[in-house]
Amino acid sequence: MNADDEHIIEAIGKAKVTIKNGKVKEVTEPEIQYCPLFHKHRGIERIDKDIIKENMEFRINDFGMCSKDRIIEMKDFLSFGISETLSTLLEESIIDCAVMVCEGCGTVFVTEKEKAQGIGGRVSALIKTSPIPEIIAKIKEENILNPKTAEIDQIAGTKLAIKKGYKKIAVTIAKSDDAKKLRELEEENKDKGIAIYIFAVHTTGINLNEAKELFKYSDVITSCASKYIRDIGEKKAKLKVGESIPIYASTEKGKKFLEKRIAKIGGISPKKDPKQPNPLI
Repeated sequence: MNADDEHIIEAIGKAKVTIKNGKVKEVTEPEIQYCPLFHKHRGIERIDKDIIKENMEFRINDFGMCSKDRIIEMKDFLSFGISETLSTLLEESIIDCAVMVCEGCGTVFVTEKEKAQGIGGRVSALIKTSPIPEIIAKIKEENILNPKTAEIDQIAGTKLAIKKGYKKIAVTIAKSDDAKKLRELEEENKDKGIAIYIFAVHTTGINLNEAKELFKYSDVITSCASKYIRDIGEKKAKLKVGESIPIYASTEKGKKFLEKRIAKIGGISPKKDPKQPNPLI
């Protein structure tokens, strides 16, 4: 048993889940009781603590989440999502690198499409993680911000990506402050030809000001179960994709990125009766 092995995830239902040594140790009460994605893919009609624990254990057993057995390369999971879009952008060399977050590693640099999907596609927001040597070996130390601590720092990660010579850098963020800092970083490095593309994820529960800031600075924003992201997105987005969990483009670049993904999968058919997360917060 490794006393330092601890991973904290905000998971299905926006519950906080603590995993230690491959076991789910704690689950808090969820703030969301229904998610159409989990209903569709896992048959979950109501989210509660027991369902969340069961789902986390399924992920640990299925692809090794938060364990030495982690599978880091995967095919597309959803037809449309942030990791799927990043995979397409990497495949078509529209971006050089994606700065993402992986359990057991923290902030990582991803240049292969199936790694983008494998790392980001099936793990919810990672709040805290600790090093897992076997995952680090698969991703490789040179592709990790700090393999000794597995820290999560998307700003420091982007700075290091620039130092490594990447020019067209996509970054996943969950904080509006990070979006603003990344735009400042891009401005500081514009003479080097650096372009930073910001993908906002895990927006459930953010306040109105944070939602406004995300639309001001980000390129692509997923709505999750955020009331404010949906309210602003319906009025301001340059493109909306999806109905149950809409993804919004807030810049022309973001619009082109989403259109690339649409073209890749041959279009999207509208749903007759799209269901929403409940409640929206």
